Amino acid sequence: MLLIHMTSKFPQLLAVRCNGAPSHEGSRDMKKEEMVTEVRRSLAGSSRGPRRRDWLQGAAAFAGHALWGSAAAQTGFPSSPVKLVVPFGPATGPDILGRVVGQKLAEKWAQPVVVENRSGASSMIGTKYLAAATPDGHHLLVTANTLVLNKSLRPEAPYDPVKDLQPIAPLAIGRLALVAHPSLGANNLQELVRLARAAPGAIDYGSPANGTPHHLTMELLKQSLGISLTHIPYTNTPGVVKGLIGGTVKLGFLPIHVALPHVRSGRLAMLAAGGRQRADATPEVPSLAEASGVKDIDGDIWYGMYAPVGVPADRVQRIHADVNAVLTTPEMKQLFDQQGLSVLSGSPQELADLTRKDLARWTRVVRVANLKAD
Repeated sequence: MLLIHMTSKFPQLLAVRCNGAPSHEGSRDMKKEEMVTEVRRSLAGSSRGPRRRDWLQGAAAFAGHALWGSAAAQTGFPSSPVKLVVPFGPATGPDILGRVVGQKLAEKWAQPVVVENRSGASSMIGTKYLAAATPDGHHLLVTANTLVLNKSLRPEAPYDPVKDLQPIAPLAIGRLALVAHPSLGANNLQELVRLARAAPGAIDYGSPANGTPHHLTMELLKQSLGISLTHIPYTNTPGVVKGLIGGTVKLGFLPIHVALPHVRSGRLAMLAAGGRQRADATPEVPSLAEASGVKDIDGDIWYGMYAPVGVPADRVQRIHADVNAVLTTPEMKQLFDQQGLSVLSGSPQELADLTRKDLARWTRVVRVANLKAD
């Protein structure tokens, strides 16, 4: 569904850690201070020539820098290691995104940012854990819009994405493309609508699973255009790709970077790309909103950072500002380009609005389609 494979170009990503270790920052700082004092004492008394003196000067500078970085972290925020919860397994989209963002924040904060994978129950286990964590800014969540899809499909979900989480920053967006097998005979959305209305329910579409963005976006399209299509759920995106190329299913939504090679080879036709606006990767292809004439239609996959409710406002703003700075780095551009993502910048309030509006929209789609969670 949201799987994005880890690449060898990011070997420096933070290691998976499932349990935190006690902090010994105080003792480390004392040792660093003793080291600085000892080096300076040796430097002052050294008579072994310029080479040793140069080495000692470099060592003193290094030790002083280490001490300064730790002291800066202890006097401000964050004052201890930060736990970044990802409610998905390793090598998924949110995991890779969380690790790269976490690494850059650790450099900026001079504090470790420990990524903790708490997957299970379609991300609900990790999300519930984060929602109940101490609201001091040292516990963060990187997740996808599965956050709201879960609640729309499962009213009994153990968290409310609007009430139980403090939005920090939008992070990225992955555009979906509507693709069709050439045998369907549809080269644009208008032709698809004509075919679907001529034979209601005769066209099969595939998705990675029930309740995925790909599935719900097609249901939204059906409701918006008044057409009938038959859903064939697979167990993952590669299965959908195989079904589409083989013609087992005629229609489906795929991430643009997954669909493009098959479109360029002529094995699939791209009818629309992106939700409300055209995708950067396919500027010549109309967005779903353009192609359908439905202004508010959108099914793109977005990612965001949250914290437990109750984090002080100044810390929310500090984290938000630092995250926004991280999103503009060359490393993030490289990652986004590789994974077919675009930066989704915005304020905590804008992420709150996106969360609330998406929850309302998908709840409505689920109710009209009478969908049930697996």
